[in-house]
Amino acid sequence: MTALKILYEHIGLDEKNTAVIAGTTMKVVELIVEKLAHGWSAEELHFQHPYLTLGQIYSALAYYADHQEGLEKDIENRLQLATKLRKEIKPLPLIDRLKYQGLL
Repeated sequence: MTALKILYEHIGLDEKNTAVIAGTTMKVVELIVEKLAHGWSAEELHFQHPYLTLGQIYSALAYYADHQEGLEKDIENRLQLATKLRKEIKPLPLIDRLKYQGLL
C-alpha cells in the first residue's frame, strides 16, 4: 500500500511556520479570529473577503479543525500581547484632547 501525503490545497506555511492562505498574505489565524468573533459562515467570510475563494476559505476552516488547539493558543497569545501593548503605550496627545472635549 502506498502512503498518502495529506495536503491542504490552499494553505501553506511561511518562514515562521505560520499557516497562510496561498496566494495571499492572510494568515489562517486571522480568518479564524473573524469567524469566531462574528460567528460568520464561510459564505459571509467570502463576502467580507471577496479576494478569497470559497475553496481557500474552506481549506482554512479545515486546517483550523485539524489544528484547533494550536491556533487557539496562538489567538490567546495574540490577545495577551495586544493587552500588554495597550497598557504600555501612552495615548497620543490628540486622543487626550478629544477625550477632554468629550468627543471620545
